Amino acid sequence: MSKASPSLSALPPEAASALARLGENLALARVRRKESQRQWAQRIGISVPTLIRLERGDPSVSVGIYATALWMMGRANALGELADPEKDLGALEADVRAARHTRAVRSQASIEARFARQAKKDRAP
Repeated sequence: MSKASPSLSALPPEAASALARLGENLALARVRRKESQRQWAQRIGISVPTLIRLERGDPSVSVGIYATALWMMGRANALGELADPEKDLGALEADVRAARHTRAVRSQASIEARFARQAKKDRAP
């Protein structure tokens, strides 16, 4: 048996709850498709005990296994949307705070120069 990761024991309650909901939803998807745990586990390429842990939302189950289960439901693309920058409210708030501390720009040329400097910084190794 593998050694438990300290990060799993320090899992925030909100994250644990979200994993539990994901597991329940995956179990419901399996049941709605009228597949047994054995069939579903075999199709994913895992053991039945691992499938049971997945359906309970166990955080020690590999994200790859969760991704495969989502793929079997036709929902693998949902993973890419989880950390979509457009929905990252924390980064948006940081951008707004930074904008408040930035000196006001007076001309279009000044804006273009600032963007050019930033693009040059972003390309630098």
